[in-house]
Amino acid sequence: MMERFYTTFGVLLVDDEPNWLDSLSLTLERSAGITNTVLCTDSRTVPDILASREIGLILLDLTMPFVSGQELLRQIAEQHPETVVIVLSGVNDLVTAVGCMKLGAFDYFVKTEEEDRIVTGVLHAIHLIELRRENLAVRNHLLADSLERPEAFAEIISTSKAMRSVFQYSEAIAKSTQPVLITGESGTGKELVARAIHTLSGRQGPLVCVNIAGLDDSIFADTLFGHVKGAFTGADASRNGMIEEAAHGTLFLDEIGDLSLTSQVKLLRLLQEGEYFPVGSDKPRRLQARVIVATNQDLAAKMSSGQFRKDVYFRLQTHKIHIPPLREHKEDIPLLVDKFLEDAAGDYGKKKPAIPGTLINLLETYSFPGNVRELKSMVYDAISQHKSGMLSMTPFMKATGRSELPGALKNTEFDSVKNIFAALNTLPSPEQANTLLIEEALRRSKGNQSQAARLLGMTQPALNKRLKRQNKSDQ
Repeated sequence: MMERFYTTFGVLLVDDEPNWLDSLSLTLERSAGITNTVLCTDSRTVPDILASREIGLILLDLTMPFVSGQELLRQIAEQHPETVVIVLSGVNDLVTAVGCMKLGAFDYFVKTEEEDRIVTGVLHAIHLIELRRENLAVRNHLLADSLERPEAFAEIISTSKAMRSVFQYSEAIAKSTQPVLITGESGTGKELVARAIHTLSGRQGPLVCVNIAGLDDSIFADTLFGHVKGAFTGADASRNGMIEEAAHGTLFLDEIGDLSLTSQVKLLRLLQEGEYFPVGSDKPRRLQARVIVATNQDLAAKMSSGQFRKDVYFRLQTHKIHIPPLREHKEDIPLLVDKFLEDAAGDYGKKKPAIPGTLINLLETYSFPGNVRELKSMVYDAISQHKSGMLSMTPFMKATGRSELPGALKNTEFDSVKNIFAALNTLPSPEQANTLLIEEALRRSKGNQSQAARLLGMTQPALNKRLKRQNKSDQ
């Protein structure tokens, strides 16, 4: 398996002291998990390295032979302004530090300072670089108004603009290492979106899903962080937590709004420091998974009431995706019904039935508090009871709480005419009648096939198939 590096861009360490470079590289790997480092002892080769490698961050010494750190800093600012530079100097001098900042340095540290402070500064710079790149990617992706890999969203049946925006944003931030917060009502498909993001991320590790609703603090810690042998009574052996299981992949935490304040502190450390302690251990481990969380609750409201920590909330919503409820993209109902009918018929070993003309209209007047999941349950329940060629409306009427069709759904104009062909001397063939009916529906809907299908009481894919057959017969 190909080794995965952190960060996605190179981190160039420039110093004429090989021992210091080796020590710094080891510190970054051990304390921050940074493995994508490039070591340089000859300052003259820096321009060539920048030309041949994708370098996002440079840790630069000032006092070096050949080309000084100040001169390199000036060249980098002019020729590679997007590259972030942190100066690591043996000189503890305020004037020198200010001069470096004026030349474009992001930060300035003295080599003798504590390692933790230097590592924190490096992680802060990496976070800034990642956000810059992600914001640029999101902007370019949304402006392009396209999907590079639509197959990643194959499990989510939709052609609506609202869901397309969700897909585009998900694709744009998929390769980010930052957390993602997915919000939406129950049944909208939050886990499906998380799966799509994981697929698009290209991560080699697995997607590990954990529903944390109902987990108390001790079970939460043991589930996520694991434990070492002897950590508590009954801990006869060490056990990896879900974070370890998701290494080099994605950790998906569902129902994050149910997390207690105590557990929120543990989650904050994980997200902020990128490290955690297995229960009973005093040795930290590095987080090597991308974290995605989801909730159907209003975290902003919970934050205002003191039930959710502000620091956790703002750390989680670096990338935020809201999935609209089904009632806000009703144009997807015919597609979803057709898909669920096909799946349910296959599961029950039955032939896919025709649907009544008023079914789609009925469903479009229902609010669907359970969203797509509720619609799927309705269709499966109807198929389980289905016996004739036409799907019965009864299960749907019962599920939506209707004793009869609303007046708006009754075709009173058609009901008042006993037989629309009665006045004709010559009757059309079934094919001709079908063609005329479709043409009239398309005329009334101004060519919109989704609206025409609803007028005819069929799904849009079914109408599309009939139109293709008509086009072939006309040729």
